[in-house]
Amino acid sequence: MNSGKGKALIREFITWAEEQGWEIRRKSGSQLHLDSVITSRYKGLPDEYLEFLKVVETCVAPDEQTWFIGEAEFNHSAETEFRWNEFETLSLEAAAGDSAWQSEITAWWDHHLPIVMSVKDGYSFYAIDLTTDSGAIVHGYEPEFEEVEQVADSFGEFLAWLMSDSSR
Repeated sequence: MNSGKGKALIREFITWAEEQGWEIRRKSGSQLHLDSVITSRYKGLPDEYLEFLKVVETCVAPDEQTWFIGEAEFNHSAETEFRWNEFETLSLEAAAGDSAWQSEITAWWDHHLPIVMSVKDGYSFYAIDLTTDSGAIVHGYEPEFEEVEQVADSFGEFLAWLMSDSSR
């Protein structure tokens, strides 16, 4: 997706989300400064997703049970109940005492950046799958967070998918 098309889709998504009652806070500037923990662990993040992070500070569903993880959460500067890597942490706690399992969990999360979290109908998330060329978006949920299904081929397709069904 070219940059102009990506920016247009992000603007379209923001308009749609606001019309649906989402709480959107736009960033005042267009700078993005992700913590080195993110940039060193997650290489090759899709440009369209980085563009989204440059524009959107917060994006929370009307029921406040689903939200996009923003720059502040990634940088540990937001006051939230859930850390950006909350579900990885829960999986690692479940695997306590089993170092091989913990290594598998960490290796899996090394290639899946969570971008949306939800507590609606249990814990779930959407993540960018960095093992795919296009940065496909996958959906996972408790109790086996690492067992996911692909919902979109790219971040742009994900935004279009969200807009196609207001019940998500």
